[in-house]
Amino acid sequence: MDTKYILLFAFSCFVMAMQSQVSDLARLEYTYFPQRSSDNSFRRLRVFAKYPIRLNDKGSYLVPGIEYRNVNFIYRDATFFETNDLERFSSFTGSLIYTFKMNNDWRFVAQTGVIVASNFEGDGINADDTILTGALLFLKDKTDETVPKPWRLIFGVRYSTTAGRPFPLPFINYYREFRPNWSYVIGVPKTNIKYTFKEKNVIQGFMTLDGFFANIQNNKNFTDPQTAEERTANNISMTIVLAGLGYERYLTNHLVVYSYAGFTVVNDIRLRNNDQEDVLTINDQNSLYIRAGIKLKI
Repeated sequence: MDTKYILLFAFSCFVMAMQSQVSDLARLEYTYFPQRSSDNSFRRLRVFAKYPIRLNDKGSYLVPGIEYRNVNFIYRDATFFETNDLERFSSFTGSLIYTFKMNNDWRFVAQTGVIVASNFEGDGINADDTILTGALLFLKDKTDETVPKPWRLIFGVRYSTTAGRPFPLPFINYYREFRPNWSYVIGVPKTNIKYTFKEKNVIQGFMTLDGFFANIQNNKNFTDPQTAEERTANNISMTIVLAGLGYERYLTNHLVVYSYAGFTVVNDIRLRNNDQEDVLTINDQNSLYIRAGIKLKI
């Protein structure tokens, strides 16, 4: 499998992983990502909320959730076609999680979701705007105060129609507190190491994935100037891998403000056709990345 498809799959896992973190009940977040050697820039506003519904006294829950993302992609590179209708994208996500306790402190998690992502330049919503997602996960959480070195393991499979591949992908995430005030996470979409100081302050070094995927309702048709071939762009995709530093401040036990700054090590923004083939690489220069927001946790 080509590296770019692996990264796209990983981004699909990223979207689902963020949705499946039940401990985050709500979030308001802004991302700014300028493009080096270009006047292009990526700006995103993200809002989501979830509400756990207890089904019984045995630890079973339903967790419905909604999310909205507004992406402003300032496209200023010289092109041979109009780009104004490629600068504003939106996505709407509805998800539902069902989880229950199993034996030996294990928990089962099943999730399904629908994402509608597009530039919405046509009339209403069409089938190509819709992405279906799902996941089956097992979780073991040993983070209570009675454990000398708390840890948590999540593993399972995830599926998304984003990349057009008819099989699920494995997922694994491992968290461990290895010294007082120190912890780490190994996995996808994020690997980090954290240090907590003065009780309510956290700094971290991290490597993570980010990006977006959306349909282009009125497809872009153009002629490749190098090969003279006619090409059609049906969707836009951005996948990045970045490393950096982050800071979190607990305003209360459940309300957290945070900021992250980093530099990309992989930056892939492209237009693709319906066969998931790249028809134009927009920008692949690594550059600065900034994200900040506020979140409500259980």
